[in-house]
Amino acid sequence: MSSPNPFLFQERLHVLVTGGTGFIGTTLVRQMLDAGHAVTVLARKPARATALFGGKARCIGSLDALDASTASVAWDAVINLAGAPVVGPRWTPKRQRELLASRVGTTRALTDWLATAAHKPEVWIQASAIGFYGVREPAEALTEESLAGAGFMAELCAQWERAARPAADAGVRQVVLRLGVVWGPGGALPLMLLPIRLGMGGRLGSGRQVISWIQLDDVLRLIARSLRDPGMQGIYNAVAPEATSQAAFAATAGELLGRPIWLHLPARPIRWLAGEMAQLFVDGQRVVPQRLTEAGFKFEYPTVQSALRHLLS
Repeated sequence: MSSPNPFLFQERLHVLVTGGTGFIGTTLVRQMLDAGHAVTVLARKPARATALFGGKARCIGSLDALDASTASVAWDAVINLAGAPVVGPRWTPKRQRELLASRVGTTRALTDWLATAAHKPEVWIQASAIGFYGVREPAEALTEESLAGAGFMAELCAQWERAARPAADAGVRQVVLRLGVVWGPGGALPLMLLPIRLGMGGRLGSGRQVISWIQLDDVLRLIARSLRDPGMQGIYNAVAPEATSQAAFAATAGELLGRPIWLHLPARPIRWLAGEMAQLFVDGQRVVPQRLTEAGFKFEYPTVQSALRHLLS
């Protein structure tokens, strides 16, 4: 059963979305369109984006083509999700530059547009990631007040957030979502489940590394809340209350799928094959959604069992 559209029951908004053809963005744009909002999608391939959304969204390839002084770019909100997937080729210097450009470059283009815009949006929702905290020990609980970690992922997220800061400095209410691993019908979850479906599930490395995750429907509900709640501002850890170890995740998924969990893949060959990117598989961090809890946000899928049961049903 699908979750209710969280973008219903709001006043009609004009919204600019970057990353609108990605895993989160595609569902976000479709739900906003279904709820009657006007959506502009900034995409590298606007023709493809236009086809993806059936011509219902205005799709543009560059902000340079727009006159920031005109009413046609009077957006009520900016939702900045743009960023190339971090899982893929090894993080060579060239790949790192590509990942930085897809996030930092796009965000700087947005803030450059904002500096000359006659009509500034009321809210700017900025994606980031829990990679900001770097690799941490499983017992360490990380809140929004925790310091940045070390390594490429931490630097990538820190630069991404810094690039968006001029929007907040200009007086726009900004909500920064440090996203955990987003579970849904796309993204990382199918890859995580594949060996389990094939009967080859088990521990990666020690299995103690913590997965801080959030279900896609809760991400969309959180974005909808951020759009309409003027009290939401600043940085939020967008993760479910129940983090899990990799071994516990595999055991839960194996139980739900009726597959054996027996294989142990040591960390060393994974690190040898993937380089620094291996931290996404054999390292982790225990992130706590402290500010969301204080704000009274209710997760529809707060536990691993509830999220996986829904997604695998």
